[in-house]
Amino acid sequence: MLGLAALTPSAAWAAPDAPSLSYAEALELARQAAPALRAQQATLAGSSALAPAASTLPDPRLSVGIENLPIAGPDRWSTTRDAGTMQRIALMQEMPNRAKRDAREQVAQARIERDRATLAATELAVRREAGLAWLAVHFAEARLSQVAGLQRENRLLQDTLPARIAAGSAMPAELTMARQEALAIADRTDELARDVRKARVELRRWIGERAAAPLQGAAPAMDVNGDALRSSLPHHAELAPYAPMRAMAQAEVAEADAEKRGDWSWEVAYSRRPRYDDMVSFQLSFDLPWQRDRRQQPQIEAKRREIERIEAEREELLRRHAAETDAMLAELQALDTQAERLRAAGLPLAAERVALATAAYQAGRGDLAAVLTARSQVLETQLRAIDLDAQRAALRLRLSTLIAE
Repeated sequence: MLGLAALTPSAAWAAPDAPSLSYAEALELARQAAPALRAQQATLAGSSALAPAASTLPDPRLSVGIENLPIAGPDRWSTTRDAGTMQRIALMQEMPNRAKRDAREQVAQARIERDRATLAATELAVRREAGLAWLAVHFAEARLSQVAGLQRENRLLQDTLPARIAAGSAMPAELTMARQEALAIADRTDELARDVRKARVELRRWIGERAAAPLQGAAPAMDVNGDALRSSLPHHAELAPYAPMRAMAQAEVAEADAEKRGDWSWEVAYSRRPRYDDMVSFQLSFDLPWQRDRRQQPQIEAKRREIERIEAEREELLRRHAAETDAMLAELQALDTQAERLRAAGLPLAAERVALATAAYQAGRGDLAAVLTARSQVLETQLRAIDLDAQRAALRLRLSTLIAE
């Protein structure tokens, strides 16, 4: 009979000489190697590098020129003969008002916080996907191990049947039935081996060549507290960027409002002209925002609508995640109940059926078909148990990676 202890994954489809790969190591490798993380880290580094420039004054402007250059008459194109011609050099500095500069600094800081929250959410998503890929390999190999056990039993049956047929205790058709079962087992083995290879490919996407290593350890046990999870949903990893996004929009409203005050600039100029003393000029320039209702106010209104959009998007996303979380918790509860029932009653009953069919066959009161059918039912029950464990582990991982630390 197929052993119930064969739930341990087999390393037959992994690289035999590679060091084993644990669940924790797979998550760490994914964190180090994921391109999505490197991209988001570069984004955060860029916004952090840009922050000092937000409140810095614009670069000053240097102008050099000639004024009143004659283009006709005997002094044309001469810079020294006409007394009105001046050589001029000027330095000008624009001065955005302080409220605008403060608002730009707040925008830059909020952008950093948004990128930092996005990085945390991305890291959590990478860990989740790498963990799901590791679990997929683990349970795919567990299914393959189960079929390998039935294959060994079938091989033993084919080895013993010729002697029993020669002794008259078995019918020749029984050997044909065993060979047919071997073909079905071979087809199932090919399908499960394909699933193992596909799972390894997905794991390689997240951790690279170490995905070929044999796995080490069982699937991690992850406790899920439904009530605590529901109360923590406002801190969901995908919701974290919305607070700094709202802060950015508020700072942009303040910046647009600061446009009402106008900016100013100063300029210092040095002039020289022939046969006269050199001169210095100084002037101040001021913006005159006299069309506030037509220019600045529409910009402020647009930014305020952006705040409303961000708040509505966050609320919609929170409701969606709340519904998805409740659905996953309900699904997990159903799977836990089914797995407990299967192990408490389903697997023992399937094993009992094999034992009864085998005893009847050995006593001459049953046929081999009943034994093969019972053994196939045991295999399906055990595969069902592995499928339930795989679904439960994946759901627990998803639920435990909703909230960023």
